Amino acid sequence: MNRRSFLFHVSSGAGVTLAAPLLRADAKPEATANVKTTHGELRGAVQDGLKIFKGIRYGESPAGVKRFQPPPKLKPWTGVRDALAYGPQSKQNPDPAWPKEWKPAPASEDCLFLNIWTPGLRDGKKRPVMFYSHGGGFATGNGGADVFPQDRAHDGAALAKSYDVVVVTHNHRLNLFGYLYLGEILGEEYAASGCAGMLDIAAALAWVRENAEAFGGDPDNIMIWGESGGGAKTSTLLALPSAKGNFHKASIESGATLRLRSKDASTEATLALLGKLGLSRNNARELLTLPAEKLLEAQIALQSGGRRTGALPALSGANLGFSPVVDGHYIPNHPFDPVAPAAAAKIPLMVGTNKDETIFMMRGTPELFSLDEPGVRKALEPSLGENTGRVLETYRRSRPGASPTDLYVAITTARWMWTNAITLAERKVAQKGAPVYMYLFAFELEAPAAPGVTYPTKAAHATEIAFKFNHPDIVNSKRPDRFKAARNMSRAWASFARSSNPNHDEIPHWPAYTLEDRATMFLDAECRLVHDPFHEERLLWQQLG
Repeated sequence: MNRRSFLFHVSSGAGVTLAAPLLRADAKPEATANVKTTHGELRGAVQDGLKIFKGIRYGESPAGVKRFQPPPKLKPWTGVRDALAYGPQSKQNPDPAWPKEWKPAPASEDCLFLNIWTPGLRDGKKRPVMFYSHGGGFATGNGGADVFPQDRAHDGAALAKSYDVVVVTHNHRLNLFGYLYLGEILGEEYAASGCAGMLDIAAALAWVRENAEAFGGDPDNIMIWGESGGGAKTSTLLALPSAKGNFHKASIESGATLRLRSKDASTEATLALLGKLGLSRNNARELLTLPAEKLLEAQIALQSGGRRTGALPALSGANLGFSPVVDGHYIPNHPFDPVAPAAAAKIPLMVGTNKDETIFMMRGTPELFSLDEPGVRKALEPSLGENTGRVLETYRRSRPGASPTDLYVAITTARWMWTNAITLAERKVAQKGAPVYMYLFAFELEAPAAPGVTYPTKAAHATEIAFKFNHPDIVNSKRPDRFKAARNMSRAWASFARSSNPNHDEIPHWPAYTLEDRATMFLDAECRLVHDPFHEERLLWQQLG
């Protein structure tokens, strides 16, 4: 079992279809459609009535002399450009969880491309625009959907077809190509190098707003959303001056990020990378011409320590390798620390996590799925220290009947994801501006979480992606109610995109989150509203700080 088959499978069952068929890179479209944009004309595909444009360039190549600099502005073109295949993803090290037989997606430093699924072109219908940032931390991933048979959850066809919305995904610079801070080493010309990847996303967002009407969308109704690393990017966009005014609501999914990296810490990381390359401050400009593969090799060497058994990373830009830098200008402040960004006060927000996030992280350490009482204490002590006993006592009391592995999953999920989501929501609510809607994804997948174990996948990290994109047929589950769960979720996100309110008539009433009642929607085949879920656990973490 591999990373993606853990989450998704390709259904071959009779009668199981998507709302709109996926158009593979090697598939011939039923027809083509042209659209004129602000910079030139594009030719896209028509499939099942949808207009699909892939590999749309939103910036010129940031390779060569533009490496580590802000995204070069897009130049107008003449003639018609094909937009029929995904553009290359950012250069990146392969995910070690990928099976060897899988071929990585084409990659290039020239990676500033986006993709659009829409029901109509220039028809004046002003559909909501759903601008999605992919996961993978700030290090890996892409906005495509046809690299692997299982990797189709980000395809926007079903959302666009089912709910009459415009769906956008995008590629941008990642890892050291997007976030290697050189401002203290190479000077003012590279002041933006620590947030180049975020500036890419802001440029993509600006292009989408400028061209929304051409793709049947509403330039004044754009939602930014993303999962995991995409949630961290969305958190950061809320505080990014160059993105202000180009979006109108946001959804942060399993990626609430409060703080980013400092200039000092980032400069230290850059110096360490230089050391791996045999360079120093004096000849650091050689970074501009070294082959990309050599830079990636040094990045692997720098991060070769890996993840410790029993320890889990905080989902914070400060702990995700090369990641955005608070430089005082391009990113003036931490996104949500000590308070929510003033620019986000009038932005409605959805935020939440999955019930069993860290099962995703545990698959590389299968012994964690069969812990006994001494084992769970030993596994938690590296991160909880002297508080281990108190935390276990609280969780045993609040979750009677939970196994040691159940407790480990719940505690590490809270530490890694849930507490950040609570804190971010609290700080956003404190602005007394736009509403905040809190959720917990609770649909449990029954498939084993890892080879050779019987512990189920449950609601692990990333398992919700296919549900909110309305792809229940690729979920790694045989539960017949997965189709209802997918409709509940995808319709909630589409409703929020349309009206800034996730309510619809197939789920219970979902009120905004307040500090008094902490209304949280448990998203499942049968959704339920819970007020202040896991109250005792929340108070514990707030006391521990």
